[in-house]
Amino acid sequence: MTAVHTYASDVAFSPAVKSIQTRKGSREGYAHAEQRGWRTEVDENLAAFLADANSFYFATASADGQPYIQHRGGPKGFLKVLDKQTLAFTDYSGNRQFITQGNLSENPKAYMLVMDYAHRRRVKIWGEARVVEDDEALTMALMPKGYRARPEQVVLFKIAAWDTNCPQHIPQKFDAPDVAAALAARDQRIAELEAEVAVLKGRATAVEG
Repeated sequence: MTAVHTYASDVAFSPAVKSIQTRKGSREGYAHAEQRGWRTEVDENLAAFLADANSFYFATASADGQPYIQHRGGPKGFLKVLDKQTLAFTDYSGNRQFITQGNLSENPKAYMLVMDYAHRRRVKIWGEARVVEDDEALTMALMPKGYRARPEQVVLFKIAAWDTNCPQHIPQKFDAPDVAAALAARDQRIAELEAEVAVLKGRATAVEG
């Protein structure tokens, strides 16, 4: 049976969670926050954040509550927004354990944690997910162009609520291609400056001669 929530944040703040918040002194602050409301639809900021993401962590659980977290990656934009409450991505062929798919077949509740290590940002997304195996047109439409992976199926994710976290304790990391591009730009600028210095030295030598 699907739980009835008073606030969108109730998807995470269960009665047990609220009880602990009360005992540890944070309930009042979160009570004000939940009345302001967690977001339940994709806005421009979330759409831009997801369009720039090249990986995320995807959590599911079996019917008896055994959790499982899997990493999903691809080129930027592989996690797509279909509408204000639906995300989707092509599921590539992998180790063929099918733990995530098995979990979703008996428990649709799912969760995404999308990290931006370079800017120390994270987005938490709660919802329900399902696997679509028999829609080749949808699978190919969501498949990133030119990406070397074999598409197997699609995962559709219906958003129940989402929120952001503070940057505390997020290590700052940069993707190797971004670092390589920055170093290449630096090296090019150094070469340009060295060339300018050589020209200036040549002019100075000519004047002195």
